[in-house]
Amino acid sequence: MRSLWKGSISFGLVNIPVSLYPATRREELSFRLLRASDLSPVNYKRVAQKDGREVPWDQVVKGYEYEKGKFVVLKDADFRRVDIEATQTIDIVDFVRLSEVNPMYFQKPYFLAPDKGGAPAYSLLHQVLADTNKAGIAKVVIRTRQHLAAVKAQGAALVVEIMHFADELVDVSELKLALPKTTGRKREIEMAKTLVEQMTEPWDASRYADDYSSALMTLIKDKIAHGGHTVQPARKPPKGTKVIDLAAVLKESLSQVSGAKRNAPTKKTARRTKARKAA
Repeated sequence: MRSLWKGSISFGLVNIPVSLYPATRREELSFRLLRASDLSPVNYKRVAQKDGREVPWDQVVKGYEYEKGKFVVLKDADFRRVDIEATQTIDIVDFVRLSEVNPMYFQKPYFLAPDKGGAPAYSLLHQVLADTNKAGIAKVVIRTRQHLAAVKAQGAALVVEIMHFADELVDVSELKLALPKTTGRKREIEMAKTLVEQMTEPWDASRYADDYSSALMTLIKDKIAHGGHTVQPARKPPKGTKVIDLAAVLKESLSQVSGAKRNAPTKKTARRTKARKAA
């Protein structure tokens, strides 16, 4: 795997040479815009809103809209004036308990691997973070952009997770929620807790798949196989959203979950069934 960035982790006087590697993989299906008559690809043009004319690249500038319809133009020299020096260092300024960090702050993870001579200090930091369940909060410049980041122990490796700054998150108070009080609903609360408990499973990421992408790829393959045509599948009726009797719905949900768990084959039963089929 090719590294995206090379630098070091620093905290106190400790300096650990590391390389940065992607820790996620997102392969979204991409589509081209086509002309319906002959499937010729359609290209985008840079068109000015004022007169509808195409604008060549050498006449395009960057502007910040500080009021509706009013812009201040920023040139390359302006961006250079505020450019933050890329020190190639993940400079840890604080260590915090992971349990105290709202998961909404975490944005995108990257793996960190030790470079030459960095393995002993890398291993030491990994062990300490794993034992204390803490993360190192740092600032790092990647591709000219400064990021807030958290260095965490993940499995056998260190991970640096890009974070949102506080002013990037919308405060929940902006939703102006008006929720009903739960007092006097003890029976419903107890049934809801029981339902949650019965539906609780050990975390296993492989249990969850991207159903939309899979269904879309199946449809595409079907169209290719049938010359661009496909049979319209029957639509499933939408689930009802209006709850008339919450207690009754919870009771029915509990009944369904309990029945499903009773009828679900255990691993031992599954092995016996597999053995009988093999015989």
